[in-house]
Amino acid sequence: MIVEIAANSVASALAAQAGGAGRVELCSSLELGGLTPSSAQVTLARDRLRIPLYVLVRPRAGDFLYSDLECETMLRDIETCVSLGCDGVVLGALDADGNVDTTRCRSLITAAGKLGVTFHRAFDLSRDPAQALEDIISLGCERVLTSGAQASALEGAELIRDLLVQAAGRLLVMPGAGITPQHIAALAVATGAREFHASAKMQRPSCMRHRPALLRDMQTGELGSEMEEVRALVTALRHAQP
Repeated sequence: MIVEIAANSVASALAAQAGGAGRVELCSSLELGGLTPSSAQVTLARDRLRIPLYVLVRPRAGDFLYSDLECETMLRDIETCVSLGCDGVVLGALDADGNVDTTRCRSLITAAGKLGVTFHRAFDLSRDPAQALEDIISLGCERVLTSGAQASALEGAELIRDLLVQAAGRLLVMPGAGITPQHIAALAVATGAREFHASAKMQRPSCMRHRPALLRDMQTGELGSEMEEVRALVTALRHAQP
């Protein structure tokens, strides 16, 4: 069983690696649910990580109904990931009726070539999770990230287990959303999942001494993954009983 860490910077990615994570999903803007990181961040992470590196391909916050221009942006980002030697990409798109947009997704997956593909939590907004899972399998994705269509993976554990049974080994079902060291083992038992997605994020204090009183909204410290929190997740998962 492995823990994948959603890392919002190269520093967070390195903290994930040091804490024992099995894979990094590099992104930016965790507070918005994660967006595509810059090419510079991807380049640095690829140079410095020894564990698999997947990159989130999501051009904006909000829903997963994308325009042609947004899809072109995602295609360019995927091409960058291929050229930099990333291990995989994380993507997803829906149509206006809440179905997996197989046409758009197929073009993105084709651009990824030999890279691994995770279908992200757009899945949780799908109209029919069982049908969406079959569509994602038919697209050739290797895993789907899901909270079980609930606010947290623990709340969605029943659906996650059902999805694992339905998948029957055709792809991995990876729980994510609100996963902490305190309940990751219970989630493993409840779902039977083998991979888990978490951010292990903490709000770090600002080191600035000069703090203008009228601009407090720009004075918080960095939000990022902490090595010890990652290690706690990994350790708790090791002790999960089948």
